[in-house]
This record gives sequence, structure tokens and C-alpha cells, in this order.
Amino acid sequence: MKTNQNKEERAIAMEKQTVTIYDVAREAAVSMATVSRVVNGNPNVKPATRKKVLEVIDRLDYRPNAVARGLASKKTTTVGVIIPDVTNAYFSSLARGIDDIAMMYKYNIILTNSDENGGKEVQVLNTLMAKQVDGIIFMGNQVTDELREEFKRSKAPVVLAGSVDAEKAQPSVNIDYVAAVAEAVKNLIDHGNKKVAFVSGPMDQAINHDYRLKGYKKALKDAGITYDEKLVFETDYTYKAGQSLEPALTAAGATAAFVGDDELAAGVMNGLTDAGVDVPGEFEVITSNDTKLTELVRPKMSSITQPLYDIGAVAMRLLTKLMNNETVEENTVILPYGLMKRSSTKWYLGTGGPVPFILPKIGKR
Repeated sequence: MKTNQNKEERAIAMEKQTVTIYDVAREAAVSMATVSRVVNGNPNVKPATRKKVLEVIDRLDYRPNAVARGLASKKTTTVGVIIPDVTNAYFSSLARGIDDIAMMYKYNIILTNSDENGGKEVQVLNTLMAKQVDGIIFMGNQVTDELREEFKRSKAPVVLAGSVDAEKAQPSVNIDYVAAVAEAVKNLIDHGNKKVAFVSGPMDQAINHDYRLKGYKKALKDAGITYDEKLVFETDYTYKAGQSLEPALTAAGATAAFVGDDELAAGVMNGLTDAGVDVPGEFEVITSNDTKLTELVRPKMSSITQPLYDIGAVAMRLLTKLMNNETVEENTVILPYGLMKRSSTKWYLGTGGPVPFILPKIGKR
């Protein structure tokens, strides 16, 4: 009777503090090694002992610590994910794919928000490494030299998801941004637009300067149109930044624009509409990420389509292979992209008028 009372008292006391593997072992009257074997599914435990340990785990509500579980195996089954802005529809869509594959392969996720700040990105990366994560997925618009050095120092593999590195030093999963932008701009030119604006975030980011702008220039060159710096607009990835561009776009004589971010594009389009410009009658807009935002605005925005969920999922699968030292044939995975026609552009087939369609494009593997 007294023994049962003592157990109940200990159980109540444990509710007020974190339950450890030592507590479970003591309550079940077994060794900590036995508890560890039960938790990790090791078959070398007698059924009666396994049942007793599981009952104690359930009664104490013991939750194994991933780092502690990894001490013996040198693995924590935990993956760190660095995201620049958890409220950004593009990156949050990638995160869904990452999380689903992580669950499939029984990995825990530690999600960190870097606020797209170079110094904070290095800080959260070091924090994740201190937590002994098995691998890291990085999402962001820029890989700085400092961040690149930290990646090299990391014992855990790092994979870029929907992000590019100018030096291509890290495994990555994305689309062919150059070809995608070139295709989008070509279609605007084919509609008779000789002055197509290029609107993007900061040009010191590789995704903008080395990829999107390159695709823009390629489309102009192929069409025999001279590149004009006055049609290139560098700004922030915000709605207000896009909305304020209308006077500059009008002054430059632009009749269409490719925009490197959906929120920014929504601002551009609404700024034009507020100024009395008809979209798409007088000005056409194509954006780049095809997040849900493209269908929430009016008119709905035409966009390059990216398999956002798949980019995240494939990045996580690539990371699992690297963490388990499996053979990886290609460090850079290029997924298909497409071009979705909506109401912010005019598309013509012959003289039949505007026709909506999806133009699939496959990136090089």
C-alpha cells in the first residue's frame, strides 16, 4: 500500500518537471538501456518488459528528447529548416513539402525564421548546428559569402530549396529560372509590347541579377530589342513598393512588366489600376511564383508556375539521402516549370482573340 502511494507521489511530482529516461527506468525497475531499446523499437526486449516500460511511459507522459536519443546513434533524427519569412506564401508552400517528407522518413523539424537578415541567418544556422541537427534545408533569396563559409564548416549536409547559389557549391532544388523568365518575357513581347519592364527585389541577390535578369535580357536579345536600364526597377518584395511604381513605369513608357514576386506584382497591378490604367488592355503583368495570391487579386495574375510543394519535398528527400550517405547522382535538381495564363495578360492565337492556356516547360535535368 505504501509502495503504491510512493509511486503516485512520485508521478505527481514528475508532472511538475520534465520526465527523463532515468525516471522511466526507475519507475519500471529496469535499466536506462532497456528503456532506450523500447523507445527505439529494438526487438531484443522481452514482451512483458516492453509492456511494463510502455505503461510507465504512458503514465508519466514521457516524450523522448531527440538529441538525447541521438547520443548513442550519433543521430538526432532532427532537421533544421531556415526560412526567410514564414508569412511569405512562396516559402511557406515549400515548407509544406519539406514537412510531409520529413514525417514520412520520421524526422523532426526545427523551423527557424531568419527575417531575410544575413547576420541572423548565420546566427540561426549556428544555433541549429549546436542542437546537433542531422541536416539543414536553407530557403532564402541570397547565399552570402559568410553563409557559404558556414555551410562549408557544417558537419551536417545543407540543401537549398527554391534558392540559388551563384557558386553552385551546395546541393539545391529549383527550376530553370533563366529559361522561365525568358519564356514569360517573350510572350509579352509577342503581344506587341516593345517596352517590357523588369521589376524585382534587390539586384545584389543572385536570383535576381544572375538568373531572372539574364532571362529578361535573353528574351530581349532574341526579339532584337535593345536592353534599356530605364525599364529595370529594383525595389523591395512588398505590396507597397510595387504600388508606388506606377509613376515610374508610366514615365518609362512601359506597356508590360515581368515581376519577380507575387506580392510585389499585386502592388504593381493595383497601383496601375488605381491610376486608371487598364490591366491587361493597356498594361500586361506576369509574375513569377504562382502562389495563391495570384488568384486572390482582380484581375487574376498570369504567372510562371513552379511546383512549390514538390521543390520542398524533393529537397527534403535529397537531404535524407545525404544524411544517410546514399549515392546522389545530381547535386542540382531542376524541376519542370510552366506558364499559367490568367486575366492580367492578353494572349492571342491568330486573330481569334484572347485565349487562356497553360504552356508547360521542362527544365534541363
